[in-house]
Amino acid sequence: MATQNRDRFSTATRLRLLGEQTAARVYRSQSRRQARRSRLTGRAAFLALVVCSMVVALAYPMRQYVSQRGEIAEQERLAEDAAARVERLRDEKARLQDDAYVRRLAREHLHYVLPGETAFTMNDPETARERRRDQGGAEQPWYSNVWDGVDRADQENR
Repeated sequence: MATQNRDRFSTATRLRLLGEQTAARVYRSQSRRQARRSRLTGRAAFLALVVCSMVVALAYPMRQYVSQRGEIAEQERLAEDAAARVERLRDEKARLQDDAYVRRLAREHLHYVLPGETAFTMNDPETARERRRDQGGAEQPWYSNVWDGVDRADQENR
């Protein structure tokens, strides 16, 4: 028994036991850390899956929302343009109710003259050259000029 006690309390035996206990503690600690890591990895994977699912589920509605907001802004701009055009047309309509304005337009554009007045038409050589250049060099009869003016006026309104 003395050998056992001596063996039990010997330095080598104590060091061996201490090493075994330390190794067991390290092994238990590593297995706990690995268990914790595997749980966190599983949780992280699940969280990543949920986040990806949310992104995929919300991507199309968000794209639709953004595009519809752009369309709404465009329609509001078009409505403002239309309102401004309506206002200009109302102003023009009000001006056309004035007889003096209509007479002035008739005199300027249709070359109307009042009874007792003498009308003069003067040709400017520079303007005639420019007209020929615009028309490709050919002289057109007056009625062609009238129809060209009607066509141009129609295109300007579009």
